Amino acid sequence: MAQMSRDDRPLARRLLDGDRRALARAISLVESDDPEGWELVREIYPHTGGAAVVGVTGAPGVGKSTLLSELVKLERSRERSIAVLSIDPSSPFTKGALLGDRIRLTDHFLDPGVFIRSMASRGALGGLSEAALQAALLMDASGRDLVLLETVGVGQAEVDVIDHADTVVLVLMPGSGDSVQALKAGVMEIPDIIVVNKAEHPLTDTMVREIKAVLALGPDRDWKVPILRTEAVRGEGVEELADKLSEHRAFIEAEGTLSERRRRNLLSEVLAIATFRMRRELEEALSESEEVQELLDRVVARELDPASAATTILEREVKS
Repeated sequence: MAQMSRDDRPLARRLLDGDRRALARAISLVESDDPEGWELVREIYPHTGGAAVVGVTGAPGVGKSTLLSELVKLERSRERSIAVLSIDPSSPFTKGALLGDRIRLTDHFLDPGVFIRSMASRGALGGLSEAALQAALLMDASGRDLVLLETVGVGQAEVDVIDHADTVVLVLMPGSGDSVQALKAGVMEIPDIIVVNKAEHPLTDTMVREIKAVLALGPDRDWKVPILRTEAVRGEGVEELADKLSEHRAFIEAEGTLSERRRRNLLSEVLAIATFRMRRELEEALSESEEVQELLDRVVARELDPASAATTILEREVKS
């Protein structure tokens, strides 16, 4: 039986040439915090910045995946290459993606112009894994025109999607408690586009009025946040969403705010990576310290409060 020819090009070269297997391998390296993955990101980083990165967030059950599937279908009809990164809740047993990409966007798996990947959030409070932007950079470098980030819906904390996207889409659904929560200040400040999905619901008009009222209370913005109605299951309103995404992209490019957003996003990522690594190193160092264990025992015994213990630990680490 003849063996398949081996591709001896370096992984970075294959990735930059658009090789799907190289992209999948690269994301796995970054997600597992493999030094080879971070070296790869360093190598391909100068080749990033060409893709439009769109974050799609919202509570579970609002139809984000269905909406994305229809959006991918439409964008593919416009001959755009696409990558989708779905951030899933972590499995409590394997720490891997719980939902998995095999049950998402099933109509597009055989399309070479679409790359789909799930990534575990690993308990990240904002619904995004620490490696999410790194994966988005790899997708960008592979030549994709559009990178879609779908975040797990975690309420107020999902505001960190703004630190990973050029354009943020908030998907809501009328008639649910989660929708009421989403109307609170904080979450409503992040979207560039608001989508009310499952718009056949009788409370849709009421919800749209509530959203407009909340937006009116916020600060004036040069970009007027559109409120779109969609029926993702039937593909209704998806073309308008795609057009608004293009319109917003053109707006921030014309205003010069795209580079500002990306600067903010990258600075946030630097701090997030540094914080994550410092915490991991601190945990490893403290687990081996008898002095720290005695300190924690005093906290458990109510002899020392947690804040004082934390201060002592930090002072100890700074001195060391």
